[in-house]
Amino acid sequence: MEVPRRPQPSSFTLPLPKPASSERLAEEAEEAKKKSEEEEAAAKEREAQRQMLAIEELVQSERNYIRLLQISTVTIKSNLQKLQPPPANLDSMFLYIEDVIDVSSRLLSLLDQKQVQPGDPLFLKTLCDSFLSLSSDIEAAYKEYLANYTNITVVENSYKQKEALWNEIVGVIKASAPEVNATSLSFFLVMPVQRIARYPLLLQTIQKHTERTHPAYGLLEHAAHTSIALNCRINEYKRFREVADKYKKTETLTIKDKINRLNTHSIAKKTARLSQHIKHETGIAPKLVDEEFDTLEGFFYVLEHGILELLENVETYLHHLQGFLACKTEEFDLDMDGEKAPICYKEITTALRQWILPTFETRMRTLIHKPLCVLRDLLVGPRNLIRKRLDKLLDYELIEAKSTLSYEEQAVANTYRTMNTLLLNELPQFNGMALQMIWSMLGTFSCLHKDLASDMEQLFQSFAQQLPHSSLNPSAFWRWAESAVLEGAGRLETLCQSVEDTLNAPAVQPLSPSSQRRLKQLTDKHGSGKIYQVMETVVGSRDLDLNLARGELVAIISEADSRGDKRRWLVDAGGRRGYAPCSKLIRYHQATEDPPPSPHLTPPDRVTEIRRHSYTPESRPLTVMSRPCFQILAAYDFTARGNHEVSLRAGEPVHVLERHDKRGNPEWSLVAARGGKRGYVPSNYLTMVPMGTGPPGTYQPYC
Repeated sequence: MEVPRRPQPSSFTLPLPKPASSERLAEEAEEAKKKSEEEEAAAKEREAQRQMLAIEELVQSERNYIRLLQISTVTIKSNLQKLQPPPANLDSMFLYIEDVIDVSSRLLSLLDQKQVQPGDPLFLKTLCDSFLSLSSDIEAAYKEYLANYTNITVVENSYKQKEALWNEIVGVIKASAPEVNATSLSFFLVMPVQRIARYPLLLQTIQKHTERTHPAYGLLEHAAHTSIALNCRINEYKRFREVADKYKKTETLTIKDKINRLNTHSIAKKTARLSQHIKHETGIAPKLVDEEFDTLEGFFYVLEHGILELLENVETYLHHLQGFLACKTEEFDLDMDGEKAPICYKEITTALRQWILPTFETRMRTLIHKPLCVLRDLLVGPRNLIRKRLDKLLDYELIEAKSTLSYEEQAVANTYRTMNTLLLNELPQFNGMALQMIWSMLGTFSCLHKDLASDMEQLFQSFAQQLPHSSLNPSAFWRWAESAVLEGAGRLETLCQSVEDTLNAPAVQPLSPSSQRRLKQLTDKHGSGKIYQVMETVVGSRDLDLNLARGELVAIISEADSRGDKRRWLVDAGGRRGYAPCSKLIRYHQATEDPPPSPHLTPPDRVTEIRRHSYTPESRPLTVMSRPCFQILAAYDFTARGNHEVSLRAGEPVHVLERHDKRGNPEWSLVAARGGKRGYVPSNYLTMVPMGTGPPGTYQPYC
């Protein structure tokens, strides 16, 4: 079979297309370029439009933000204050919000002053310049507000606990701002927290839609980075404040509360701290030294001591001033109506006590005492933080050498670093402000006394011509004034000594049944010579000191403490033993079981007249009298314990001047002893015996 042959290709071929002309290619390239330029221009237009919208959003949202804050602080707050009674701690919820409104208003004011619209290319530069110029003020205002925001939520939650009050608050909010549809105060007060976090987002959005070739691009980038750093610093400050608020409070816990807080973790932590502290004191382990902090801490404690001492001195000063004002000597009638000096004195003292000195006292309390009290209260927070830092330092030293830390150990390290940084940043400012306040108050103190001296000089000048000795020359006047003052001081000292002797006159109070039982117990155990009575209330301030009430009976065990201090006596208080100051103890003179006959006993009728005259200081011995004649003798030895008493020896005759003390107590008698000495002695230490029965060589009796 024959195989068919493949047909051979013919020599005819199709014609090839002709190459395009150069003109057509140029047209196509031009069209593509034109299209690309149009797309690029459209993209730029879209970016510019988005940039303008972002700028307008920042500005417009800032205006709305300020408007809502002003509604909350002006309208809502004023309406809430009209409630009866107004909500407690309302002002603390709006604390620092005025500063936030002020700095935001200043930002808008700077934009409005340039009179540039958001679409203008210069507006972006103006916006960035304004934000950067106010960045420090924005940080200062917002960091305080955000640090206080926790307190805002606490106060609002306290309002929600009272249903009736909360319903009234919600009603006021809805009536004050109906267009907002808010139902709580936090709707407005959370806005600053949200606003400060939106600044970086808004600025970054504007930066995203701004070309790098824009003249203000570098400034915009700097503003965006500044807003981010600003938020970081505010958050760090808020964290510092939370740590400070946690540890600066002074807790007043009962023993039961402290026991309930004990657990294995707290016991282990305190044990580790104590162990580390012992290692420091014994030199086993080195102590971390921070010279900067140690300097600040030392200055703080010096400052604290000075403030407390100054406050104590000011309070003592005001106390003495009140005592001076309470003694109104001008109201006493001195029967000297016809003399000029008493009249001038009365008018001068009246003016001093009614106008000059009360005004001076009021200014002292307002300008000196009150600020010092506030400053004293402010010392509590830094003092507690310094003490807590020491505890956290001991914890930190235990984990410092470890290469890897657990989650809890990392938290301990962060807490210590936070407290240390906080104190290093804040303590210098506190010390500086406190020192400035002290200098200011000392200057005010000097000015107040200068004004007082000026007022008193003006007052005395109006009476100068009416007073005696006003015609003397200055040297003669001062010599007279010095002699008059010394003479008056001598009379005053004599009067004070007389009053002191009178007040110190012994007074024996009747014993209660329980005191009588204690007296018997102590007497049987220690003897009557060791029994003392407490003159003033004793409050123990040292180890082994006793708390004793006035009039309580004790027995002396030792007239010195274990260190040989004779000012502290070891006493037995009926079961309790401890130390008490000897200056507040006085020997108790108790009646014996068979006391000697009292000189006040009624003698036989035939000698009644004689005995009555024997007690009269003005009486003289009668030339005619009946026998036997009685005399008064000391039945026991008695040792005086003060100027108001007189010492006697057993058998010594005495002359009874008064049968009672200045308070009318018959248990003490005023007597004249040998040598004319006078003083008080216990009445039951005296005995009355017939004439001639005393010891040989005694005085003749007063009959």
